[in-house]
Amino acid sequence: MSFETMGLTPPLLAAVRQQGYERPTPIQEKTIPLALAGKDVLGCAQTGTGKTAAFALPILQRLDSASGGPRRPIRALVLTPTRELALQIYENFTAYGARTSLRSCVIFGGVKQLPQTQQLQRGVDILVATPGRLNDLMGQGFIRLDKLEIFVLDEADRMLDMGFIHDVRKVIRALPQRRQTLFFSATMPPEVEKLALDILNEPATVKVDPVTSTVDSVRQQLYLVDKANKKRLLADLLRQPQVESALVFVRTRHGADRVVRELKKAGIDARAIHGDKSQAARQEALSQFKEGKVRVLVATDIAARGIDIHGLSHVFNYDLPNEPEAYIHRIGRTGRAGLDGDAVSFCCVDEMKQLAAIEKLTGKTISRTPSPYPMEVLTPTQPQPQGQRLGPRAAQGEPRRETAQSPRREMAQPPRRETVQSPRRETAQPPRREMVQPPRREMAQSPRREAAQSPRREAAKPPRQEGQGGWSGQGERGARPVPRWPRYQSR
Repeated sequence: MSFETMGLTPPLLAAVRQQGYERPTPIQEKTIPLALAGKDVLGCAQTGTGKTAAFALPILQRLDSASGGPRRPIRALVLTPTRELALQIYENFTAYGARTSLRSCVIFGGVKQLPQTQQLQRGVDILVATPGRLNDLMGQGFIRLDKLEIFVLDEADRMLDMGFIHDVRKVIRALPQRRQTLFFSATMPPEVEKLALDILNEPATVKVDPVTSTVDSVRQQLYLVDKANKKRLLADLLRQPQVESALVFVRTRHGADRVVRELKKAGIDARAIHGDKSQAARQEALSQFKEGKVRVLVATDIAARGIDIHGLSHVFNYDLPNEPEAYIHRIGRTGRAGLDGDAVSFCCVDEMKQLAAIEKLTGKTISRTPSPYPMEVLTPTQPQPQGQRLGPRAAQGEPRRETAQSPRREMAQPPRRETVQSPRRETAQPPRREMVQPPRREMAQSPRREAAQSPRREAAKPPRQEGQGGWSGQGERGARPVPRWPRYQSR
């Protein structure tokens, strides 16, 4: 079957030829006719098999054939787990729909929302979004989905796990009941598939090849190496001439920055992308890597979902993932579109369980390659009790030193508290209170009251005759009268 026999319109056929697509992949061949007919689809296929075109082409054709009106309500929504994948899908819609009148828009967090809201207010037919920013703008009233016709959930296994399921359910509650729903993913665990079937309406299930298998064009090899020697082995392999470009996966964000520092010390330029980086820094690092300005990109699993890097020669699993399905997504970044690629994995003694889970899921044993730094540590690291932290030496696999801190804490503090404060409090304050205050109260007031008032009463008032006002009683001339006025009696 060819693209022409699928019933695609001439503008879409021209866009397909411009992208260099000659024949549809198996997932495209089985999905596009079902999506054009308006059926719900649950599609599972290996990474790098063209799942984005499998839903983008029928969406563009269905929406372009029926105008949405002058106000352009949102008629198609594509929900993705990561910002990088949202940008990539938006670029695909823009390339495929260049000869149509449809408008596309992408929104995600980590950047200012003003440019995104301005584009939404001008009218959008197709919206590509991450769940967090979508729910935020819906709460602010910038987005309405009551006119939606097609809903796509890309990387459905990740979107329906416990990390995104609540956001996805919130979005689904805002969608109209009558709509077309398309779910796509490279892996589909049974519990996630059961949840997806509850959301879909009588879907057509399309599974191309075992969904847990890896692409045959990717050569896989494994090095058994101690954790402390991983950085040395990685630097040696990156210096080989056949490694044209390399995507290095690590488990943690701090681990990504640490690997970049170690590579720069070894003279190898590298960039890191992870969740702690700003969106501008992540886009710049990814753009430099795609353009060939940087040969090595160190990333967490944020880049393992759907990112298409053309011509990527090598993928390195510096740390094995905790989830075996993530291994399939990781190595699927190379060997895409029929090209060859190499996937190199490092495994220390603490990662033997993850290795067993990966080989059980894929049903294949990864070939072991002799390492220039053979594994010497054969005893797994014991889990640390809660509250204890490992220092930088222990993080690199070196023994921890525990004898330098205990004597200092016990001998330094008690003498200071006992010998400095006690003498000052007992001898400084009591003498001052007893010697200063009593003499002032007794000697200052008594002489002044007696000496100043007595002469004034006898000399100031001459004797008065009997019968004059102000005197009481009768007596002989010269007797001392008794005043009746209250002001004299008070004295």
